[in-house]
Amino acid sequence: MTTSVGDYYIGIMSGTSLDAIDVALVSIKDNKTQLVSAIEAPFEHELREQLLTLCTDGHVHLKALGELTVKLSLAYSDAVNLLLSHHKVSSEQVLAIGCHGQTVFHSPEGKYPFSMQLINASVLTANTGITTVSDFRSMDIALGGQGAPLVPTFHQSLVNNTNPNAVFLNIGGIANVSLINGDNLTGFDTGPGNVLMDGWMQQKFGLKYDDNGTLAKQGIIIEPLLMAMINDDYFHKKGVKSTGREYFNLSWLTLHLTQFSNTYPEQVVRNEDVLATLVMLTAKTIANALMHLSNTVVYVCGGGAKNSYLIEKLNDLLPNSQVTTTKSLNVDPDYVEAMAFAWLAYRCITKQTANDCAVTGASRKAVLGQITYNS
Repeated sequence: MTTSVGDYYIGIMSGTSLDAIDVALVSIKDNKTQLVSAIEAPFEHELREQLLTLCTDGHVHLKALGELTVKLSLAYSDAVNLLLSHHKVSSEQVLAIGCHGQTVFHSPEGKYPFSMQLINASVLTANTGITTVSDFRSMDIALGGQGAPLVPTFHQSLVNNTNPNAVFLNIGGIANVSLINGDNLTGFDTGPGNVLMDGWMQQKFGLKYDDNGTLAKQGIIIEPLLMAMINDDYFHKKGVKSTGREYFNLSWLTLHLTQFSNTYPEQVVRNEDVLATLVMLTAKTIANALMHLSNTVVYVCGGGAKNSYLIEKLNDLLPNSQVTTTKSLNVDPDYVEAMAFAWLAYRCITKQTANDCAVTGASRKAVLGQITYNS
């Protein structure tokens, strides 16, 4: 592929699952994004544990928070420099980095709404020599929106003029959908994606995730537990909505398990059964959000695209739709979100709006992001 100097942007994403740092080098022309190269940089163990602890209990000394932010930003910098080295691209060829940062708390409602992502853009810019765009959510929230999901507008850019009616399903820690109908766009977080499954795997099996759903396949779905979890108010909320690990976490799951054990004290619950039930929770809450569609292609991306058992359940629950991955669009499912934040950086640098009011609930469209220039 040939690209001219000035087309390059880099996107960085480390999602709710905290499985790795995804970095994508893309070429963007006329709002169209093409993946040039990408890497997945594993988190250093101590850094990942510190981030997980912060996301889980929310308590940290201010000094530790500042140091953790710098440490994470240096890890982002190392990942960017590694990608540039592998692809033999100089920092001068990249117009900007779009870095989402690591979400540690998302609270878009209430008297003082906010969404907190850890990122020190100055550290990232100083250590890569590339202008950085960060803090993508704050302006949308300031305008009354949820600040999420932000990727539906990017999804729309991927299919315009080729398949104007499509659904993108991103299954990261949290699952979100983008429903594209020509120029009309809606999108929202359906609820947990991998976050509960991965948390259960780490707690009970000492593994980061259930590869291909192998252990979940050995379990039996606990229907009363599933029904109780699906009865959560979040799943019945209509319209604009977003969520995160601060809501759907192992404490939320433990509460439901305790209530189940109190109601059915005679029933033995195996760890594999809980895991199978969590797979069905993710699949069913996604399917419920898409049940009204027919003859629609659902493009899956994110870590959940690798879970064949989860994809199998989605196919069972959505018989009137074709469930595939973004590979069908020649877009690697692993790097769609990183590509999205490269695109969001491009939109910010070129002073183009990036949010959609029907998706986030903001009062108007806006240019998103804060720019830290390399000078």
